[in-house]
Amino acid sequence: MTAKISYDAVEVGTEVPTREFRVNRADLVRYAGASGDFNPIHWNEKFAKEVGLPDVIAHGAYTMAEAARVVTEWAGDPGALVEYGVRFTRPVVVPNDDKGAVIEIGAKVTAKLDDEARTVRLDITATSAGQKVLGRARAVVRLV
Repeated sequence: MTAKISYDAVEVGTEVPTREFRVNRADLVRYAGASGDFNPIHWNEKFAKEVGLPDVIAHGAYTMAEAARVVTEWAGDPGALVEYGVRFTRPVVVPNDDKGAVIEIGAKVTAKLDDEARTVRLDITATSAGQKVLGRARAVVRLV
């Protein structure tokens, strides 16, 4: 697979459409099984509150993966992702109800880095319940 977005068609300021991802407690259990991260803060409400959290929280890597997904789906190829990094600023609190939590993720091209390599930098925004959950979230993507 190769990226489907053309480097020449992208300018600084190009926005990646914002997407919403709903996450519930069942998703966290499945993610724990896939990742091997069974920390009780991700499934045990009593434990999460005992350690000072407001409730069960999503895995940071889960949130990070959803943000990367927005970028790679926009680019059209997961292999187009050259660099990626985030800082976790606030947890995604996942209530024990039918709705769960919603993570909203968008991105914007903030630099065309290398005309020869056809790489761009994107700054990613990720929020949940009106709070920024990822900081300094950036990706470098190689386009066609």
